Amino acid sequence: AQYFEPKEAKRLAGVTRYAWAATAQAIEQAGIDLDEQDMERVGMEMGSAFGGLDILEDQVFILREKGPRRINPTIAPAVLISTTPSYIAIRMGITGPVDSRMSACATGISSLGEAVYRLQRDEVDIMLAGGTDAFQTPLMMASFSRLGAMSTRNDDPATACRPFCNTRDGMILGEGAVVMALETEAHAKQRGATILAEITGYGLTSDAYNLAAPDPSGKGAARAMKLAMQRAHIEGEDVDYICAHGTGTRLNDSSETAAIKIALGEAAYDTRVSSIKSMVGHMMGAAGTASAATIVGAIQNGMVPPTINYYEPDPTCDLNYVPNKAEARHVDVGMCSAFGFGGQNASMVIRRFVE
Repeated sequence: AQYFEPKEAKRLAGVTRYAWAATAQAIEQAGIDLDEQDMERVGMEMGSAFGGLDILEDQVFILREKGPRRINPTIAPAVLISTTPSYIAIRMGITGPVDSRMSACATGISSLGEAVYRLQRDEVDIMLAGGTDAFQTPLMMASFSRLGAMSTRNDDPATACRPFCNTRDGMILGEGAVVMALETEAHAKQRGATILAEITGYGLTSDAYNLAAPDPSGKGAARAMKLAMQRAHIEGEDVDYICAHGTGTRLNDSSETAAIKIALGEAAYDTRVSSIKSMVGHMMGAAGTASAATIVGAIQNGMVPPTINYYEPDPTCDLNYVPNKAEARHVDVGMCSAFGFGGQNASMVIRRFVE
């Protein structure tokens, strides 16, 4: 109700509603006055893993029960992933590059990474970038359950998601959108912006292994981390904190731990690693951007978030996962990763901004 008229909200998919709200909040926090910007120099990278799946599933039921004349007349554009950034661009008057990334659960980080490339190529001064997903539907609940990826700890849902814990049995689903306002340093300084952090490295690789399962060796994920570190000109010992993908599934957490050890070497054992999915669930297309925002928060607040519901160590997951309680810690350099179906791996290095 804060962002839409009821009739408009009904015609939009959840991904678009979430993304509009998050974008409006990002612009407000960044202090960007769009009336003062050259809108041809403002762009958007807004990705999603599932797009308008919620509205599509709902309309299929209506079609079968009430017939074709009762379905949403704008369903065709509503379900498109590209509709979300296009809708925002129309409402805000953004006429620069507007695009929609889709790389499964790696979407959020790949959206930020591609946005950074546009800034580096001097295509734009500002990129609004992030991920969004709204997919808590009966079909998706059933699908992920059939896949064996969902926790079945229904008797105690608050402790169901247990990343890196030996008693983990799967993920839980989350929803939402996370958007960042990214700028060139020159533009941010010119308008007197408060610079929260700097994106310095990004890596994107493929496992070429399996459509649903990660490569157990973690080699593909490690290459994404190494690429991000290489482009950020850092070594393993420079990383203070890793906001992990950490879904709470048996395979993901063990392969990600292996990847971190490959990428960071012995420094992995001194690095704090945690998964916010233990608290917010798996937001799919928004998950990677949520992890990136978490690193910015850790840098700004001097606090590393915990992995909650960590009860029993797993011999295959032997790093410091900040169990159960947040830790006060100075963070200069953070890294986040996200891994998607089909073996898509994305990693990003974010560091404290220093003049």
